[in-house]
Amino acid sequence: MGEIELAVRFIRATPTLDFLHVYSQPLLPMMHHVKPLGMVQQDSLRIAAVKIVASHLTRSEPPLRREVVTYMLDVDSHSFSMRKVRANWFRIINVIAGVIDTVKCVDDTRGWKNPTATLLVHALLVMLVWFPDLIIPTFAFYVFVIGVWNYRFRSRDTLPHFDPKISLAESLDRDELDEEFDALPCTRPNELVRARYDKLRMLRARVQTILGDFATQGERVQALVTWCDSRATGIFIGLCFVVAFILYLVPSKMVSMAFGFYYLRHPIFRDRMPSPALNFFRRLPSLSDRML
Repeated sequence: MGEIELAVRFIRATPTLDFLHVYSQPLLPMMHHVKPLGMVQQDSLRIAAVKIVASHLTRSEPPLRREVVTYMLDVDSHSFSMRKVRANWFRIINVIAGVIDTVKCVDDTRGWKNPTATLLVHALLVMLVWFPDLIIPTFAFYVFVIGVWNYRFRSRDTLPHFDPKISLAESLDRDELDEEFDALPCTRPNELVRARYDKLRMLRARVQTILGDFATQGERVQALVTWCDSRATGIFIGLCFVVAFILYLVPSKMVSMAFGFYYLRHPIFRDRMPSPALNFFRRLPSLSDRML
């Protein structure tokens, strides 16, 4: 119901070299990097700054409500929101989509889905093994090709803006929206709070399972040399000694070539059962069996 004042600032064109030099400069002042503030201090300063800005804008003409100021300053960025959890999960999936596509491409090549591409990979392997100086230039050129290929998919927007699709605002549940804007302490009925708590417990159970799996794999890696399983550690260090002895005698190029051709062998020469190395790793002990 009020007026909106817009301030537009015109600046002169910056030379290209000076503009590129800006990318190498730090985003924050020097003292922030020399003596950085802790998280508690940053939160307290942020809250104090928001209060000052909100109190100043509420006295302006026309006045701006405190809720609008806190929303624009993103004060509740650290508060829990099921919508933000799902949105961040999809962001992670989008980030690792390239890695997933690469792994799928490697599996297709290894499975001889396209024999021509697999033969080209064999030729590339031979070239990189016998000329290891070309590994870094080849990788850099591959990244360059990916960047040029993605140029036609670049965003046409010059300024960033809110994206309802990324924020999952279009498919938001009414209960999740009410939970996100609910104050602390909660003012909703006990039955609704209990339903939200049960839903949160299900989410935390999934996170707990994922963290437990990561901890188990890390403990199995540690168990290779900590003698938690004397037989497994003995086998592992014996294999390490044999590998070291072979690598001292056989040129590394021949070993890399043999490993590459063995990895890319045709599926008719493979066993459908898990590899012995994977079976050995899965039998290593972890602390998950000792937890209550």
